[in-house]
Amino acid sequence: MPTYDPKTLSYSEDAKGWPSFYSFLPDYMIGMNGYFYTWSGGDLYRHNTNAVRNEYYGTLYSSTITSVFNFEPMTIKLFKTMSYESNDRWECSDLFTDLSTGNMLETFFEQKEGEWFTFLRDNQGTVNFRSRSSNGIGTILSIGGPLNAVVTEFNLDTLGSIVSVGDGAYEVIPQPPNTPSGSPTFLGLITAIVRERTEDAAGVVTNPSITIDCTTSGIFPTVARFCVGLKNAVAESHGARGYFMNFTLANDNTSAVELFSVGSSVMKSFP
Repeated sequence: MPTYDPKTLSYSEDAKGWPSFYSFLPDYMIGMNGYFYTWSGGDLYRHNTNAVRNEYYGTLYSSTITSVFNFEPMTIKLFKTMSYESNDRWECSDLFTDLSTGNMLETFFEQKEGEWFTFLRDNQGTVNFRSRSSNGIGTILSIGGPLNAVVTEFNLDTLGSIVSVGDGAYEVIPQPPNTPSGSPTFLGLITAIVRERTEDAAGVVTNPSITIDCTTSGIFPTVARFCVGLKNAVAESHGARGYFMNFTLANDNTSAVELFSVGSSVMKSFP
């Protein structure tokens, strides 16, 4: 069943339209002698007279504004940043395109030359193996160690520099002809990396390896399966791709706040 969030909708004679929604839901309302009155639960309230903003019937709410960037609607774009002019910091509580989702806490915004500015971030926990943050590591050669420090070796000359400590490790079941298929399964977070393939004095080869912590909802790796690294979705975000970008800004300040404009740094997306 769909969920409903009832609102009070206001009409402006000057704008000849419906400019805003309000969080309060009165039993009855009336304008009289230049004031706006409502009744709720048998109590009478006069609006726009107290110093505390965003409070209705004793409950505090957030101010929100929802809009969309949709210039050149037939072009797939890369939205890199968001900025706004305001006398207070807002958070982007929700952001989505036709290809991705995200949000930015108010602490992500930094003030630069009179504007609040941030890079766009994906949602925490986003898993997208088609993004640039997903990189193949190699086929698992051998496994050893306990769950919190599984050492996984690869039959490679080097792991390269694209895999980092803190990346998530996933394994995929290989199918002939040696092509990974199926949904990757989470192994754990990479906690250490040995990049170079080395040989000791006795001629024993030590293959490049990664150490994985499988204790946090991960599984124990399997030999001969292909391993994939996925970087943190928030820290490694490259922006939001899509034809449009819909966003919601929220502010829970209880004093008067102004929002003058919202902008984004956008470019054509090249796959």
